[in-house]
Amino acid sequence: MSEMATDYERRPITVAEYQRLAEMGFFADDERVELLDGELIVIPPIGFEHKYSQSTLNEMLVLRFAGRALVQPVGSIVVDRISQPEPDLVLLHGPRERYRTRHATAADAFLVVEIALTSLRFDRIRKARVYGRNGIPEYWIVNLVDKWIEVNRDPDAEGYRSTTIVAPGEAVAPLAFPDEAFAAADFLP
Repeated sequence: MSEMATDYERRPITVAEYQRLAEMGFFADDERVELLDGELIVIPPIGFEHKYSQSTLNEMLVLRFAGRALVQPVGSIVVDRISQPEPDLVLLHGPRERYRTRHATAADAFLVVEIALTSLRFDRIRKARVYGRNGIPEYWIVNLVDKWIEVNRDPDAEGYRSTTIVAPGEAVAPLAFPDEAFAAADFLP
């Protein structure tokens, strides 16, 4: 009788290994992947509603925060040694030169934004845990299913202790810039 292993140990990929794979051309140019908790996650294609919300919010943030914060659209952020997610938008501390030779980190972020249609459950649970556990002060989910914004604040090890729903007729301002409110309807298609 042969012995067969019934439990296999998983070995997470580190951010350094993930970055080396990318540098070596392991991923196709059009392949959308991110690293969460040591696992490679394939990101679904972006639809029209998603792209509309993303480009609209990007434009609003850039115009509103020029000279006070940087807007990083569709870029990665290193949040710990085994997670480098690819949020739709990140509002970052400056100056811009700080990112010439390194990726943005959780400590650099004022706000992370995910736009969700097919990824809503994943963004609410898995991404919220990763962002909250790593101390990102504020995490918005632009919920294209229910047509509202989910504003997550007060990070902890399990995600966020506070979630507020912002409906299309309401406004929301980032914690770091409370004087800069946005009408939710402006970036919901």
